[in-house]
Amino acid sequence: DEALSALSEIDERKGRVVEMRFFGGLNEKEIAEALTVSQETVRRDWRLAKSWLRRRLSEMPNS
Repeated sequence: DEALSALSEIDERKGRVVEMRFFGGLNEKEIAEALTVSQETVRRDWRLAKSWLRRRLSEMPNS
C-alpha cells in the first residue's frame, strides 16, 4: 500500500493502472477506455509500474 501510494504520487496514471488491473481485475482494453488512452499506453504503464514497484519493495526493510 505504501509503495503504491508512492507510485501514485510520482505518476498518478501508472498508479491507477495498477489499481484497476490488480485490484479491479480490469483488462488492458477496459483500462484504456476508462483512462482514455491507448492499450499500448496501458501496457507500457503496467510494465513500468511493475518494475518500479518491484524495485521499491526490494528496498523496503522486511518487517
